[in-house]
Amino acid sequence: MSNKKITVLYVDDEQNNLISFKANFRMKYKIITAISGDEALKIMESTPIDIIITDQRMPHMTGVQFLEKVLEKFPDPMRILLTGYADMSAVVDAVNKGKIFHYLTKPWDEEEMHMTIARAYDVLVERKET
Repeated sequence: MSNKKITVLYVDDEQNNLISFKANFRMKYKIITAISGDEALKIMESTPIDIIITDQRMPHMTGVQFLEKVLEKFPDPMRILLTGYADMSAVVDAVNKGKIFHYLTKPWDEEEMHMTIARAYDVLVERKET
């Protein structure tokens, strides 16, 4: 399992952020991007995902709302919430209800993002082994 590339689904309504994320992390991980929560849910129907990283502020469905829908059908992937706003109530809500593993602020720091993905994957592997 150690030589398997971690599959990361990155969800953001801004195309530039999707491109930037993929450019930064495509060598380390298998990156799949989605421009909306609905598109991401469709992808998850046919593609196994290890880690989900989603922006909080998106039209039609917030990151927390998207992660609530993910939990109903796909409880296994580790969930990371990105927020570029002082939207702490949404973050606290997401953490308290167990919807997310971690949250990061935008703009994200590449090293911090990599370390968070690595920690999330370690937890995922531990859960699968127990």
